[in-house]
Amino acid sequence: MAGSTRARKSNGGSASGNRRLVIVESPAKARKIASYLGNGFVVESSKGHIRDLPRGAADVPAKYKGQSWARLGVDVDHDFEPLYVVTPDKKSTVAELKELLKDVDELYLATDGDREGEAIAWHLLDTLKPKVPVRRMVFHEITEPAILAAAANPRDLDQSLVDAQETRRILDRLYGYEVSPVLWKKVMPKLSAGRVQSVATRIVVERERERMKFVTASFWDVSATMDAGADASPRTFGARLVAVDGTRLATGRDFGSDGRLKQGADVRVLDEAQARAIATGLADATLTVSSVEEKPYSRKPYAPFMTSTLQQEAGRKLRFSADRTMRAAQKLYENGYITYMRTDSTTLSETAISAARAQATELYGSQYVPKEPRQYNRKVKNAQEAHEAIRPAGEVFRTPGQVARELDADEFKLYELIWQRTIASQMADARGNTTSVRISGTTTGGEEVLFAASGRTITFAGFLKAYVETVDAEAGGESDDAESRLPQLAKDQPVQAAELSADGHSTSPPPRFTEASLIKTMEELGIGRPSTYASIISTIQDRGYVWKKGSALVPSWVAFAVVGLLERHFGRLVDYDFTAALEDELDGIAAGRQERTTWLSGFYFGGNVGPESSVGRSGGLKKLVGSSVEEIDAREVNSIPLFTDADGHTVVVRVGRYGPYLEREVDGVSQRANLPDDLPPDELDQQVAEKLFATPQEGRSLGTDPVTGHEIVAKEGRFGPYVTEVLPEPPDGKKAPKPRTGSLFKSMSLETVTLDDALKLLSLPRVVGTDPETGAEITAQNGRYGPYLKRGTDSRSLASEDQLFTVTLDEALKIYAEPKKRGRAAAAPPLKELGNDPVSGKPMVVKEGRFGPYVTDGETNASLRKSDSVEGLSDERAAELLAEKRAKGPTTKKKPAARKKAPAKAKG
Repeated sequence: MAGSTRARKSNGGSASGNRRLVIVESPAKARKIASYLGNGFVVESSKGHIRDLPRGAADVPAKYKGQSWARLGVDVDHDFEPLYVVTPDKKSTVAELKELLKDVDELYLATDGDREGEAIAWHLLDTLKPKVPVRRMVFHEITEPAILAAAANPRDLDQSLVDAQETRRILDRLYGYEVSPVLWKKVMPKLSAGRVQSVATRIVVERERERMKFVTASFWDVSATMDAGADASPRTFGARLVAVDGTRLATGRDFGSDGRLKQGADVRVLDEAQARAIATGLADATLTVSSVEEKPYSRKPYAPFMTSTLQQEAGRKLRFSADRTMRAAQKLYENGYITYMRTDSTTLSETAISAARAQATELYGSQYVPKEPRQYNRKVKNAQEAHEAIRPAGEVFRTPGQVARELDADEFKLYELIWQRTIASQMADARGNTTSVRISGTTTGGEEVLFAASGRTITFAGFLKAYVETVDAEAGGESDDAESRLPQLAKDQPVQAAELSADGHSTSPPPRFTEASLIKTMEELGIGRPSTYASIISTIQDRGYVWKKGSALVPSWVAFAVVGLLERHFGRLVDYDFTAALEDELDGIAAGRQERTTWLSGFYFGGNVGPESSVGRSGGLKKLVGSSVEEIDAREVNSIPLFTDADGHTVVVRVGRYGPYLEREVDGVSQRANLPDDLPPDELDQQVAEKLFATPQEGRSLGTDPVTGHEIVAKEGRFGPYVTEVLPEPPDGKKAPKPRTGSLFKSMSLETVTLDDALKLLSLPRVVGTDPETGAEITAQNGRYGPYLKRGTDSRSLASEDQLFTVTLDEALKIYAEPKKRGRAAAAPPLKELGNDPVSGKPMVVKEGRFGPYVTDGETNASLRKSDSVEGLSDERAAELLAEKRAKGPTTKKKPAARKKAPAKAKG
């Protein structure tokens, strides 16, 4: 049977001669497991889920199309029975598995050991309906001992885990199918709402709101370079002014988001003049050490990785997206390099602890390993300790050097990270000393000043020898292995201020979320599951709710409108505490404390489920949505007030059916302006708004066409800047003719385009000549994807926009004489040259393509994202784009679906 993998090893085979079919999710996993099992096993892959709820009306079997619940795919009136259909691309897989079942004596379902894996196993069981005994085979690493042990000790299917996963799936369908239509009706079509995605979007929007409201505060202080004398080591060290006349100086944490000092802050705020006066007044002064305080400190190792911390650290240290991290981790797991990568446990098995301690002793010495093993038991909401932490697989860990030749670049980096973290988790504490010094003096003006200096030295590196966690650059902070030495100082010792500088500071708004910090926040709030964070972050970007500016997550104005609607009219659905409580209730189903149907009925129709004021106790989802829709004022939810301009007019962003725009009312007349897609909300201040309003929507007049007498204007459109002609109003009853338009070249701008430029653009398409062989007219045209020649239905790209006006008939015929190429007829020079790709080893360049700029190494092409710029693209980012493209595999064209002769599989 095509795709099946027969186990070749003799060990592990059944003594009774039974043949067993083992079904896993992926072909890679099947190949690896088959290499460990005996001749009595056939290992096959289901290639993921084999069936799901209907994706649309076309998927619903004919016998159910008239049912009121068919749109949902869930029969809410009969125990919330889901309607599952085998997806079209999995029908052949199901047929192959059924054929394989005919020749075996037992079926082993060896899907992943989490809720989703248990649900896949149940779907296989329910779809295949095997007539042979069925067992569940569970393992958390793909090594020979683990696989043989799992095969020898199968268990039954865990129906509570299945119920928990199926409840999640049904709940998400009810949520999405009830709430999303409200967004279509009140905001814009094709939007979606989701139990976790909407809350994640709200988190990002709330942070942007904080940034928009933030008022910057300014304050000053004095920094000094102190000289402890020729005998000191080091001789000089840095210090900063912390108090004047006994009053502490204000720092950034003393100010609120409104730019004012927090209530009760007993501090002094220095301005520039005062700071400079103090610096000048200390120029020749001798200062005195007033106190020296030394303390020992120790730092315990970090816990081994679980899914969320792996995603966070890979984001900080490797600059991987959560999705990229999980793709690499999946490959490492399936090929036997690490344990299962979807886990919220930080626990290590006794075998793993022994392996880590032995390797740490071998590599760093016994002094770096504590006498007692370390165990990390996690005490947070929703934690499941069923799995181990993510660690290198096996009873003896392979070092990164031993696996380097077997892994691609991403896999190697991630394996090294996991290996280092696991080894470090079993090593000794780092130890050192901290020193805090206070230095006092008097200015020539008589002010008593106090400077502070601090130092840290590491006397024993401990686990830091193996691994140091990366500090989030946005959040600030100091790395655990950072040292700053101070000289040996004594109380009353005199020191000189060798340099003094008055320094100005400004408070900063809270940083935007990165993928890493958003995952950390969601985990702290108890929202979602670690295994879903990567897909949630991808979803909110794919839906257009969030986009990336560098590594920062920026919400769109559509996200503001959607979140505002949900907060005002469906507040419980995006409330953080209620969403976390929902996770607890779903975990209760997994533990058997809740009954699935009863809980779903209470949530949807109303009932005694959930905490006080939960959706269920407030009448249920159906009532909540149904009773609120007509009350929603679409204009209100799609209006985001920003500020009042200098003349007292309220400036708002309106989210329209075709995108957001800026608006204010001046003397009873609406004034509007287009909003650039790449303008972050917190950067839309009064100055930017006035500039946008100053660009008239009717366009900038360039003059009059001397031939037609029509006014020519340059305008900003949804697809970029363009020029057009203003035609007179047609007589009554007559249809208005379509004006000529032309997109601006990349070298042009709205501010500088001239009438001559515009007339050239409007002259396109230009007739180049007639093909002497075919008699067909050849024209030069400027299209959405660049300049090109057209002869009948045959189009050929031109190398530059200038050729539109210069290409001759002979040159055009030469282009048509060449074999047709995909893309441009002549290779344009690259927009930017980069270094070598770490995977292919070939040089990377940025080129201009039909759909915009892209990076290529000659083998793989990857489009630049909205947040990427050609100028700012680094080698690291280019390599990341190529790696993501490779991971997706080659693009394949979908074949038309065959006409169905019989309805799809029925309910159940």
